[in-house]
Amino acid sequence: MRNLKPLAVGVVIAAAGHALAAPPKQLGKPEGKLNIIAWPGYVERGETDKKYDWVSQFEKDSGCKVNVKTAATSDEMVSLMNQGGYDLVTASGDASLRLVYGKKVQELNLELIPSWKTVDDRLKNAPWHTVEGKHYGVPYQWGPNVLMYNTNIFKTPPTSWSVVFEPQNLPDGKPNKGRVQAYDGPIYIADAALYLMKKQPDLGIKDPYELNEKQYAEALKLLRQQKPLTHRYWHDVTVQMNDFKNEGIAVSSAWPYQVNALKGEKQPIASTIPSEGSTGWADTTMLHTEAQNPVCAYKWIEWSLNKNLQSALAEWFGSNPVVPDACKTPAPGGTDVCKTNGFDRFEQVRFWKTPIAKCASQGTCVPYSKWTQDYIAIMGGR
Repeated sequence: MRNLKPLAVGVVIAAAGHALAAPPKQLGKPEGKLNIIAWPGYVERGETDKKYDWVSQFEKDSGCKVNVKTAATSDEMVSLMNQGGYDLVTASGDASLRLVYGKKVQELNLELIPSWKTVDDRLKNAPWHTVEGKHYGVPYQWGPNVLMYNTNIFKTPPTSWSVVFEPQNLPDGKPNKGRVQAYDGPIYIADAALYLMKKQPDLGIKDPYELNEKQYAEALKLLRQQKPLTHRYWHDVTVQMNDFKNEGIAVSSAWPYQVNALKGEKQPIASTIPSEGSTGWADTTMLHTEAQNPVCAYKWIEWSLNKNLQSALAEWFGSNPVVPDACKTPAPGGTDVCKTNGFDRFEQVRFWKTPIAKCASQGTCVPYSKWTQDYIAIMGGR
């Protein structure tokens, strides 16, 4: 993973008509390789733990050699897709529509993906991959952004995101200044907005991704207040885990992946979803418009929906499967993944989506291009 700052990538939501080739009607011979952009931990071949390998069998069955490029932020994924040379991406909701309207991903022929019928009905027509009835991707996994904390400091779980946003003493009697982290991505503005929905209800925020100028200004004010508290803006999961182990970090937003990994190392780590709720991600496998290996790509998409892969991935990453049958499929480590990872909390998660100027809740909102500019400034102390 590279230290890549969020890019100033805007989004233009125009008419959805795409002058793109129609999806294939049948699949030919596999090309022999497949290039995927994925979040860390999403495409495993057993190199870290041999129990978690959903690549080797695919390669053996399909003849498609899998190459993976990990990306640490959605903006990095969009940038890589813009550069080209990749077949698939596991895009979160704050990237997927940018890829659709930027004509970087193509409509899929779901008839070539037999396991589509097994996908969770809550995700089949999700607006972050479905445009005017056309499907530009297939769900992969979903989950919440959690509050990760050191259990030596917090004997009981923190109940509010205030511990990372507001100056205060933590339960050990020491200030939180320099002991919290924030996510290194403009979409984190939505986390501030989510906190403000409960703290300042008079602002009238209905959707943390749809903010008018006043609501947006208050979110930025909160994030500027947070800046002096932060030890680091994280995006590299390995760096964040090392910070919790070696740098005295007490609490931060995180993904379940880091929580599971640190627990596996017997570190004093736990996580919670505070009273304000959480933002989250529902990731979609999407096919590049200029994919050089489309047959292998379709074969991988079909493979990705098998219940064994979905169960193992959910346990490994700390996410939730997009195939309900995976909830009844034993995971390699014996975890009840759907119970542990909150499969039934779907309605409580505010899933990442790209902020756009014309928004449903109040007509006009601040677009993502502005979020990007302002968050870079905040991280730089401006």
